[in-house]
Amino acid sequence: MILLDIKNLTLEIDISAGWVKALDKINMVIHEGQIHALVGESGSGKSLIIKAIVGALPQRWRITADRMTWRGQNLLTMSAKARRKLIRKDISVIFQSPLESLDPSLTMGQQLKEMLPSNKLTKTWFWQRNEEKQILAIKLLHKVGIKNHHLCLSSYPHQIANDVVQKFMVAMALASEPRLIIADDPTKGMEVTSKTQILKLLSRVNQVKSMSVLFVSHDLLAISSMASYMTVLYCGQTVESGDLKQLRKRAFHPYTQALLDSAPSFRKDLPPKSPLNSLDGTIPTLHHLPIGCRLGPRCPRARRECVTWLLSTSDAADEQLCVGVRWRRNNTLNTKTSDLSVAKVSLANVVSAELI
Repeated sequence: MILLDIKNLTLEIDISAGWVKALDKINMVIHEGQIHALVGESGSGKSLIIKAIVGALPQRWRITADRMTWRGQNLLTMSAKARRKLIRKDISVIFQSPLESLDPSLTMGQQLKEMLPSNKLTKTWFWQRNEEKQILAIKLLHKVGIKNHHLCLSSYPHQIANDVVQKFMVAMALASEPRLIIADDPTKGMEVTSKTQILKLLSRVNQVKSMSVLFVSHDLLAISSMASYMTVLYCGQTVESGDLKQLRKRAFHPYTQALLDSAPSFRKDLPPKSPLNSLDGTIPTLHHLPIGCRLGPRCPRARRECVTWLLSTSDAADEQLCVGVRWRRNNTLNTKTSDLSVAKVSLANVVSAELI
């Protein structure tokens, strides 16, 4: 069953030079019980996608999509009240900056108890329900690896270490038992043991309770240990999407290949003490977007056609163009232009490819 279906999500921001597309035709489908990884460098637009899903974007920004549904319900036409009710019930978010997401005027125990759904409580009187909430909150903290629950529940967010607050955010996400957990880099700033514990916890919740997980990160090593499907973003655009195991065997897009090459565990032929491959430069800002392919200035296979082909081609709903890559889909051959092989391929049906 499809939980979240996004097709051609576009987000436009008004800057001094006019309206700029911070997100340009994002496509993503999350199925029930799936761990879906969203990968990209800092500034690729991963957090913007999360805010667009939960409705946390400023109203002055323009957001459009051909389809953006949650279990068949249109999120774009839904009222703000109905959307908040749906998000509270079915979707939990672990934000990247926990201190900015928590209320500084309430203790962490008060905020965790607010997240507990009333249908999980069996007692009748209010004092009994408070005791039951306390027991459930302690169990959640122990589940995420917080042993000193008395100190955590009685403290304010600024009084606790950052890695403990990050674990607390994971406990809040699990409190309502949602259908989808959106984890925006949940292991940021954690030591190795805590990071492994959180990753195993999310994997166990996915296997035991069939919760879907949208794991947003730039750490390919963490993603490869738990995710089954991966979507790669660059500068607000979807460059590739497919099964993680297939992408590790043969990456289709130059940017995906560069990400895999930058992780030492994915390079079997890497000699000891040799430098890792990396793309030169950084992601362009919204004020200085390149003409044509946004990866063009950094791409090792960039050609003149990367600009002219994209400019002369009509926008396709669910297709991504890449010059220098010859694509095959379902054993049907592609087109050729002069000495280059150029093809259009649906990112939702990535099957096989050959590099020229």
